[in-house]
Amino acid sequence: MEHQLLTRLEAAVARLEALASAGSAPSASSRDLTDAARLDPAISAFDEMVANSLGRVSAAAGKIGGQVLDATKTIEEAFTVLKELLITAKQRQKPDVAGLPEFLKPLNNVILKANSMAEGKRSEYFNHLKAASDSLTALAWIAYMGKDCGMSMPIAHVEESWQMAEFYNNKILVEYRNKNSDHVEWAKALKELYLPGLRDYVKSFYPLGPAWSTVAVVSSSSSSSAITKAPAARAPAPPPPPATPLFSSETTSSHPKEGMSAVFEEISSGKSATAGLRKVTDDLKTKNRADRTGVIVATEKSPHANSFSFSRAPPKLELQMGRKWAVENQIGKKNLVIDDCDSKQSVYIFGCKDSVLQVKGKVNNITVDKCTKMGIVFTDVVAACEVVNCNGVEVHCQGSAPTISVDNTSGCQLYLSSSSLGASITTAKSSEINVLVPGAGPDSDWVEHALPQQFVHTFKDGEFRTSPVSHSGA
Repeated sequence: MEHQLLTRLEAAVARLEALASAGSAPSASSRDLTDAARLDPAISAFDEMVANSLGRVSAAAGKIGGQVLDATKTIEEAFTVLKELLITAKQRQKPDVAGLPEFLKPLNNVILKANSMAEGKRSEYFNHLKAASDSLTALAWIAYMGKDCGMSMPIAHVEESWQMAEFYNNKILVEYRNKNSDHVEWAKALKELYLPGLRDYVKSFYPLGPAWSTVAVVSSSSSSSAITKAPAARAPAPPPPPATPLFSSETTSSHPKEGMSAVFEEISSGKSATAGLRKVTDDLKTKNRADRTGVIVATEKSPHANSFSFSRAPPKLELQMGRKWAVENQIGKKNLVIDDCDSKQSVYIFGCKDSVLQVKGKVNNITVDKCTKMGIVFTDVVAACEVVNCNGVEVHCQGSAPTISVDNTSGCQLYLSSSSLGASITTAKSSEINVLVPGAGPDSDWVEHALPQQFVHTFKDGEFRTSPVSHSGA
């Protein structure tokens, strides 16, 4: 018996010594972890998608040059950062809410860089810059942490994000359709990069979000030091066997049964099934209780029931980098005012609900995005006032506005002053758009005009002709 025990101890010591000697060398698994991640089929497919789809965009941008080429290089940088994040995610555990912004910081910096290119003075390639910057929000699908994270599923997020960029992408196709084929090719390639390119890639490899590592990665230095510090002495003798059998009746009885086993045991014990129930006295019966009248009383719905998605981020009203006013996540604020502004600054309103903003002074442009029951009153804009992805908004122009665009919006009231009657109004995928203009006299009421949302297309003389639907009474 002692001889067998001694043999086992010597074998254990030999294994410990072998591990200690191997620990002085770098760990092969940790050393090649990055290379293994890059050989992952998902990463290989990402490289193929970038080479094919993004390569077309870069080729067209090279022919155009200038700001379009700079914006395309920013898109290339963003996709490179996204690839590195996908590789990093496979090497680390899923971060918590506090650690997620730090993980996404490289991608966020590139998106902010693209947004800054589209701000300021409106350039000749403004639509290209806006299409490029707005499209990069599709890369934020990697921030999806689950159904309770407050954002759409990765596939839906890519599709919804492209809708924001498509508004400006379509302007490029219309503007350069018969002028320059390079611009048309750039716009078409940009759309195919996201739809179906990025969307199909996410659908194939990450439909439920990024793949995180299930275990933390330990560096080779720490693991080797832990092994080398292990004592090379003989292991202690194993503990003596238990005095009682492992499955004796006493051991079984010391652990009570749980779940359905406990239920069947209680039923077979012969005890009364109602032994543990309380007796209901007459004063506790429903028919005898005075507080139960049988009348259903309508309770007032909590005002925060429908504002769940708006209350996730803190409200914001600030001037960023001296160029952009950010008004975000304002709920129930009727007295928001921006009075210290100039014609080089822009105003971006996002995620606001049941609020009113007044802009006193001339600004470059105003963008209203994903707002509900929002009112905007402004004096003058140099470029345009844009309403995107909104529901039930009112826009009052007290001065001049050369362009007003409404995209993917349900319910929009536009109040135009006498100075802004010559504004160009563009609508796309929107409904219930009404424009109110001043009456003939100074004391006259506003005159309301409904913009058509239904059209008839007829083929005549070799081409299609489009006209709004007109309804005539019988």
